[in-house]
Amino acid sequence: MKYPVLYSFRRCPYAIRARLALKVSGIQVALREVVLADKPAALRACSAKATVPVLVVNHQHVIDESLEIMMFALKQHDPQGWLVTDAELVAESQRLIAYNDGEFKSHLDRYKYADRFPDQAMEVYRAQGESFLRELEAKLATSAYLLCERPILADMAIFPFIRQFASVDKVWFEQSPYPRLQSWLAGLLQQPLFSSVMDKYVQWQEGDPVVMF
Repeated sequence: MKYPVLYSFRRCPYAIRARLALKVSGIQVALREVVLADKPAALRACSAKATVPVLVVNHQHVIDESLEIMMFALKQHDPQGWLVTDAELVAESQRLIAYNDGEFKSHLDRYKYADRFPDQAMEVYRAQGESFLRELEAKLATSAYLLCERPILADMAIFPFIRQFASVDKVWFEQSPYPRLQSWLAGLLQQPLFSSVMDKYVQWQEGDPVVMF
């Protein structure tokens, strides 16, 4: 296999952001679509976590963190300038992504799968997640994107998770007091880049023909 191998799952926000960076950087990979309830042995063999996304480069270099896959791709080619050099922007981008991946993702999981967390009502978990929505709404009051007038790493790493939060109850989100966030999300979802990474693939099985992405 002369191309890197990407284990992915179409709807997973971590996998979405990894695919976004690989696509924009122009790095071709052999895509292996994973069904999370039926993970292939090859995925388990290369990553003890066995969660998507996982990128295998040169048969031996395994990257099994989505943000690291993004950085790997963008450091090779970053035509849209998602990586910035301004120290304040870098620090704030890292802070937002860390909060998204930590506390907000915890609230998101409980909101989306509230039946698995019966200690609180779904609305309670949603309200907890809204603290992040309010922060992003405030940031969008001063710029078109989260930190400046164009999308950078923070936008592209975070919006797949906001998309998932919005999809839990679309009617609520569309009526929520976050008009700037709604517009920001809609704009990113309407970009050809996003649609280009959301094609459907059948579950990969050992021995299947190579599917290029």
